Amino acid sequence: MKKSIKTRLVKNFMLIIVITVLILEIGLINGVRTYYYRSIEDILSNQIEFSRDYYLRYFYSDSLEDIIIDDVDVFWQHTNAEVQILNPEGKLLMDSLGVANDDSNLYPDIKAAINGDKGVWTGKVDYYDNTVMSVSTALKEQDRVIGIIRFITSLKETDNTIRSVSFLLLSMGLVVVFISGLVSVFLANSIVKPLKEVTDVAEKMADGQLKVRSQIKLQDEIGKLSDTLNYMAEELIKKEQIKNDFISSVSHELRTPLTSIKGWAITLKSEDFNENDIILDGLEIIEKESDRLTTMVEELLDFSRFVSGRIQLEKDDFKIADTINIIGKQLYPKAINNKIQFITNIDENLGTILADENRIKQVLINILDNAFKFTSEGGVVVLNAFTEDDNLVLEVKDNGSGISEEDLPKVKEKFYKGKNSQSHSGIGLSICDEIIKLHNGNMDIYSSINEGTLVRVTLPLGEVNK
Repeated sequence: MKKSIKTRLVKNFMLIIVITVLILEIGLINGVRTYYYRSIEDILSNQIEFSRDYYLRYFYSDSLEDIIIDDVDVFWQHTNAEVQILNPEGKLLMDSLGVANDDSNLYPDIKAAINGDKGVWTGKVDYYDNTVMSVSTALKEQDRVIGIIRFITSLKETDNTIRSVSFLLLSMGLVVVFISGLVSVFLANSIVKPLKEVTDVAEKMADGQLKVRSQIKLQDEIGKLSDTLNYMAEELIKKEQIKNDFISSVSHELRTPLTSIKGWAITLKSEDFNENDIILDGLEIIEKESDRLTTMVEELLDFSRFVSGRIQLEKDDFKIADTINIIGKQLYPKAINNKIQFITNIDENLGTILADENRIKQVLINILDNAFKFTSEGGVVVLNAFTEDDNLVLEVKDNGSGISEEDLPKVKEKFYKGKNSQSHSGIGLSICDEIIKLHNGNMDIYSSINEGTLVRVTLPLGEVNK
């Protein structure tokens, strides 16, 4: 199934929005985490610097071992963090919580302090379930490291705060995505709606409704497309008018010479040619071809009247059953000549219909003529007339050669002739369709190759007077 432009636009908009929000969320959450961790680091660093300066100012002359024995609280009285005192090699001398570290595995911050720098480390320790942060700094005598002071604090509360802020940011991100999705649909509609309107107008124009115009007034590519469609329709109408005028003019001009040709053929046939078969046969052919050309000219004239809107129906009440019977009697000899079985099934309770009787006759004769033409000897042509629901239905069914699947949708088009068509001008069914439409009815054609054809004419019972 093809995806619509609207679906593709919304998906593309949403993809861009989700990627953008995701990048922002990752950046913001990392920023929040960095901010809180940096704050903890700054607090620990300030506290450890204060403790170091306090030691160097008031206890500089005492060794670390003596201070641990006599005044150990000097190191943790300014902080709530876990405090460790280590010797210059990183061996633990004292821990405010009484924890004994494995000296064989020195933490990165301790290694940095051994080298005389401040060290910071974040990670897990064996004696605590949550992540901790430790800051270590060296106690120096001139440029010599005489010991290391280390502050350790739990990041449990900080991590909980970061998770809460992250959840809030994620919730806001989802809200942004949802709102952006609604905006995306609105934006997609602002593009797709004009396109759909232009498409609908184009489909109507393709269906022959050239007077339809696109009302899109936008200063963009869609507006340009709308103007182009309208311009195309104007040009097609002009060319269609030129064609119709030409057909009408030529048809009128042909009627006079055709009448003369037929008249002289009939006149010459009455002369004595000493039974010259060639001349008589030639005159017979001229007369028949003159009749065929006259029929074609009349069809062309009808066609030009229909397309120009100059045709007027002369509606009156008449008994449709009587009209069908007359047509059946009129065409019965043709069926006999073609060795075709012609059957009529007429519901005698059809009553009267308000319509143009001559035009209805024209439709039925044209359809039946086609049925005879495409049905082989020994075939059957059936004419049915009955009421169905709120409609009067006229059906012509044959078991002839049928119409190909390729040709079937086009047989009612003007001047269309299928590959196996024996029609004269290709406009007979087109005219029939126009007549039925003028009566507010429908003409449907169903057919299969070598199985026959069914032509179904439906007229609303609103046109029927019981």
